[in-house]
Amino acid sequence: MTQLDIQNLVANYPLVDRLIKLEPTCWFNFNITSLAEGLPYVGLDQTNIADASERLTRFAPYLALAFPETAATNGIIESAVVEIPAMKKALQQRYDVTIAGQLLLKKDSHLPISGSIKARGGIYEVLTHAEKLAIEQGLLSKEEDYSKLFSDQFKQFFSQYSIAVGSTGNLGLSIGIMSAKLGFNVSVHMSADAREWKKQKLRANGVNVVEYEQDYGVAVEQGRKAAESDPKCFFIDDENSKTLFLGYSVAGQRLKHQFNEMGIKVDREHPLFVYLPCGVGGGPGGVAFGLKMAFGDHVHCIFAEPTHSPCMLLGVYTGLHDNIAVQDLGIDNLTAADGLAVGRASGFVGRAMERLLDGFYTLSDQEMYHLLALLDKTEDIQLEPSALAGMMGPIVVSQHSDYLNRMHFTDQQLQKATHLVWATGGGMVPQAEMAKYLSATVD
Repeated sequence: MTQLDIQNLVANYPLVDRLIKLEPTCWFNFNITSLAEGLPYVGLDQTNIADASERLTRFAPYLALAFPETAATNGIIESAVVEIPAMKKALQQRYDVTIAGQLLLKKDSHLPISGSIKARGGIYEVLTHAEKLAIEQGLLSKEEDYSKLFSDQFKQFFSQYSIAVGSTGNLGLSIGIMSAKLGFNVSVHMSADAREWKKQKLRANGVNVVEYEQDYGVAVEQGRKAAESDPKCFFIDDENSKTLFLGYSVAGQRLKHQFNEMGIKVDREHPLFVYLPCGVGGGPGGVAFGLKMAFGDHVHCIFAEPTHSPCMLLGVYTGLHDNIAVQDLGIDNLTAADGLAVGRASGFVGRAMERLLDGFYTLSDQEMYHLLALLDKTEDIQLEPSALAGMMGPIVVSQHSDYLNRMHFTDQQLQKATHLVWATGGGMVPQAEMAKYLSATVD
């Protein structure tokens, strides 16, 4: 992109100048519409989510055997929701703002098998592919007990096939661990910003890790190329996969069930605000879609990104989606939030969800580290840096009266609101690595 192109872009979209300067930025979506009006653009509906949920239920007996840590939930991969009142108090003091309503944390950071939100979509896509192969070969029917998959016979069968994916880390962990357990030959193409401990964990699980000195985009491109040369290799495309998207979307109805058990209402008088860290967009997009299907227009989803990697904000705000990358503007895409280090957003997610997302904001690495230490101190909960991106959300919303007024929220409604920060990763971070996070300072 030439300097003139950038100048024209800034003239038409003034917030781009703040993004270029790496200044924390927020944008609330003037084009947001109702679920009924926005749903046709997604191309998926409740039937698709129900199908995904049923598939995960079929695989539950297998997962309970293959991963004993899921036995307590009978093979269902789900995370807890916890209230974080001490963190709420600390946030109010740090930012000198009042957060009306209650503050909760959704601990996808502690999901079994791979310890991140990617356990939803990544594992689901691997299971979908495995089911398809086994049914096509007459080895499995949907009416059978899927625990039969936990056998040498099926490991031998799946060993004829390969799976490949490009990843900054967490998606690779989910797909790598799940694929290897089933018996697939799996290669994870890792970008330069992927954490060393994640590479080591994958190798310890029998996964082939291919490392690159470039960023996420290159890792995905190379992974796709490698898969194209092998007819028995299945490439999992984080940028465009509707299967991944649906795996994440199951979270909506499950959260609704959890809220019912907790006595938490979500309706016109009790709005729900959900803050989702965003990399390429598949995880937060799928979860946001599921939340919209579960709670309708009473849930308000907001994406959070690092100042150095604001790809989804840039794509949706300008309407250019995957036709622009942060590097086109001279932004380096270098961030401590490795799971969010993505320069070009998913065009599928951006176009599907742009009418259903309330807003976007960015924050610095330094702020994520501060929030990481604050959560550890106040609630004794440890997350990786990218998972803290959502923690600024209640502050951003509380400080933007223009947005609240435009959406016609009354003080009474806000007092009854629920703010939910989606913690996307950190449950499997080694102790020594977590100690580095907690003591980190960023220039």
